Amino acid sequence: MVFQRICSLLVLLVLAGACTPENNPPQTSVAAQAGAPAMPREIEKEVGPAYASPGLQALVNRVGQKLVVGSGLSGSYRFYVLDQPVANAHAMSSGYVFVTRGLLALMDDEAELAAAMGHELGHIVQKHAAQREQARRGVLDSAVDAALKSGSMTVGRSVAREGLMRLRRYSRDQELEADQVGLGYITRAGYRGDAMISLIEKLRRQARLEDELMGEASATAEAGDRSALSTHPAPDDRLVALRTLAASQAPGDSNRSGYLKAIDGMSVDDAPEEGFVRGSTFLHPTMQLAFDLPRDFKLFNDHDGVIGIGRDRSMMYFSCKSGRVPGRLDDWMRNQLKPTPTDIQETQIGGVEAAIGARPRGPDTGLGQIRYVIIRHNEGICYFNLLADGPDKDRRIETLVNATRSFRNLSMAEAATVRPYRLQVVPTAGTSAAALAARLPYGDFRMDRLLTLNGVDDGAALMRRPEAKTVEP
Repeated sequence: MVFQRICSLLVLLVLAGACTPENNPPQTSVAAQAGAPAMPREIEKEVGPAYASPGLQALVNRVGQKLVVGSGLSGSYRFYVLDQPVANAHAMSSGYVFVTRGLLALMDDEAELAAAMGHELGHIVQKHAAQREQARRGVLDSAVDAALKSGSMTVGRSVAREGLMRLRRYSRDQELEADQVGLGYITRAGYRGDAMISLIEKLRRQARLEDELMGEASATAEAGDRSALSTHPAPDDRLVALRTLAASQAPGDSNRSGYLKAIDGMSVDDAPEEGFVRGSTFLHPTMQLAFDLPRDFKLFNDHDGVIGIGRDRSMMYFSCKSGRVPGRLDDWMRNQLKPTPTDIQETQIGGVEAAIGARPRGPDTGLGQIRYVIIRHNEGICYFNLLADGPDKDRRIETLVNATRSFRNLSMAEAATVRPYRLQVVPTAGTSAAALAARLPYGDFRMDRLLTLNGVDDGAALMRRPEAKTVEP
């Protein structure tokens, strides 16, 4: 995921003791409408709400139960689509299997959906979660024991570090095992045996696209990370193992047309409760707010806030905190943020009270220029943490502070016009890959986005298909 790759940079932005984002309450699950039991509230709090589409929930539940019945698995299993745009799937040892609508968008048929859920079922059946937890406890126990016997915390940390590296290798082995077990599940359910291969290839394309969007198309992304710190086997390793196994499997079902019909019209955006990224602009129709950053900024939205990264690696973190904040905001900044900001200014942004301050600079900070901007929004506050580094950091930080002055409230009429982008399945006859790419509502990498969405390497391969997936506003 993109946010995992940049979380270490985000640490530089977030001030210890500063505002922390307040999560929105999870939405009510719609799974019961789709013939599956409603997601228990405690599970929903942990993984997020189900996507409000009875049709897609029914599809995922049907395919999941087909895998369970086909392999005669004992126990109770529940399958849900999560309302998240990132491509992901995961499982809980208690029998819950989740796929995101972001992953559904990447897939081309029912067999690939079965492959994703078969892999996750493999983790459950092989008890990988319990094994990892037991191994983790063993690593920590060994580290503590080593520290006590040697009287040295350095020795304890060394033992912990070596143990965690072994645990990560162990985790990669579990991924390969889940592939192998999952392959058996999908073929016994009658699906094509190479579906897991095509799914992994799609995920590899998606990873490359994310690197391009981040400006980090590295050789590592192309070749796959084979370091001892990787928690998953490199895609090439998984593909070699799967091709050997899948070669002996008989052809099976795909149900491409039925699958594409099911996902046609599905949101490919964040939920409205999370707000939308539109180029270098962020709009939140539920909270009725918006702001613009410099055009070279890439914005990444998450449940906790919005991260912006500039071409020069400048950064921005935005979030809001509900609850009444009494008194003046410049006094609040002076009393609540530690270390206390300098050059605190009272101001107005978007016609409401705001305050701006700088992080104290010292020889040990090494963080460039950092500014904090707090704006009163309804009863609570919204805030920007800004970072600029490099030879042009002084001018750049002022540019970013000025950009926060674009923060504004949206009227109810304006908020009503902000809607999620949706996936559309369109015929390829009478058009071209270039024309389809030009229609995408993005300002950059349109052809790369189109090819990744359809799991092909070039426009010619896309045009050989009767239908193509695209995105419409």
